Amino acid sequence: MLPNSENMSEVELVEVAKPEDNEKNERCSQTLDEVGSIRNGFNIWIFLKRNAFVLLTMAAVAFGIGLGFALRHINMSEREITYLTFPGELLLRMLQMMVLPLVVSSVIAGISNVDRKDFGKIGLWTFIYYLVTTVVAAFTGIFLAVVIKPGKSSRHTSESSPGKTEAVHSVDAFLDLIRNMFPSNLVEACFRKYLTVNPTGTSDGINVVGLLVFSVAFGLILSSMGSEGKPLRDLFNCMNKAIMRLVSIAIWYSPVGIIFLLAGQVVKMTDAAEIGRDVGMYTLTVVTGLIIHGCVTLPLIYVIVTRKNPLRFYGGILQALSTAFGTSSSSATLPVTLRCMEENLKMDKQVTRFMLPVGATMNMDGAALYEAVAALFIAQVNDMDFNVGQIIVLSLVVTAASTGAAGIPQAGMVSMLIVLSSTGLPTEDISLLLMVDWILDRLRTAANVLGDCIGVGVVQHLSRHELQTSSPAETNLVLEENPPSKSISIKME
Repeated sequence: MLPNSENMSEVELVEVAKPEDNEKNERCSQTLDEVGSIRNGFNIWIFLKRNAFVLLTMAAVAFGIGLGFALRHINMSEREITYLTFPGELLLRMLQMMVLPLVVSSVIAGISNVDRKDFGKIGLWTFIYYLVTTVVAAFTGIFLAVVIKPGKSSRHTSESSPGKTEAVHSVDAFLDLIRNMFPSNLVEACFRKYLTVNPTGTSDGINVVGLLVFSVAFGLILSSMGSEGKPLRDLFNCMNKAIMRLVSIAIWYSPVGIIFLLAGQVVKMTDAAEIGRDVGMYTLTVVTGLIIHGCVTLPLIYVIVTRKNPLRFYGGILQALSTAFGTSSSSATLPVTLRCMEENLKMDKQVTRFMLPVGATMNMDGAALYEAVAALFIAQVNDMDFNVGQIIVLSLVVTAASTGAAGIPQAGMVSMLIVLSSTGLPTEDISLLLMVDWILDRLRTAANVLGDCIGVGVVQHLSRHELQTSSPAETNLVLEENPPSKSISIKME
């Protein structure tokens, strides 16, 4: 029976796939699967590449602790322990080598690149805010470390770190700080500082406070020289970039140094459980301080000054904070921070383009809090008690050291060495901090970026009258990336 016309039309509409078409479809599906697997592998490779340093640091911490416990069963002599920690000693020496050029170049470059006309009310409020928040962060860390006492439960004393301290009166400590602010010999300040209790009146170590005072004054003078000071400004800018690259390269050696520093520290420990609890309490103290500073202190300053809801402000900078946590670098986060402040929160570019680059170099709230807690933690581990004068000196040293810190990953180790050497604490005990520094570095970087962003909101509110009287034409010509021929000048009558 032949099909009718209706059935025939239905048959004609049916498409029968050829064997060749089936083979092509199979090849296409296989190709798509291969592309998906390649893409997944590529994403994994990107993740490993971006987080290589963190993974290496975590592996180094685990391997170093394991190696130390494995060697504890061998009664190693003092000389053998010295040989074991030799690669770690090289790491400390490399970091100490870069302290002087890093501090001087970063401060001079940051101060001298600020336009002279910005040293008006906006510049004044900026530096007052940076100074106040950094000092508050340092005292928050000191208060928590004194109350919680994260290193006080230890009863061990490292052989290389004798737990004795020289008696220093509060007045003498304060006067020594003032003397060190104005060194009689700038070259001598690079390797020696004034100390009253020493019979010679001096002590080995970099006079960081004196170098910072000179660098700030020199940068201010250099910025006021206009075109005459441009060659020297370019020199310090280039020097700052070169030192930061050098630090970035040297930091990649730190996983190797961490392995042997931690192994040597574990071998020398008399009670591993106690030091583990101490490090855990130290981590808890730092995290608590960062939460207080980021969730209480900074929002409180923002509310008191601007009378605005800080939650909306926080919502606009979440991307910047997450980028800071992921990259562990305030300098690398700067483009994202600028976009969040200008596009999400509609902040004035005159304020953001001035404050954020300076803040990425000089405003280190999280670093100041971390260094204060770390210094007192190491002092407590070595049974060294700080009096009121020494705590005041510590707060000022921490403020100065955090100001000169570089905004790159793990640069906090360099400024931490400055604090330890300036306060007479054993620098080799920094290995205790390296166990958890990989995560604390990310948290304090997020706190640094948060302080910069809150500062923009505070300074813009305090300088709102000056910003209203500024000419939009000048703002366009100076701050916009478009060529001047394309900008529209509006003259305010």
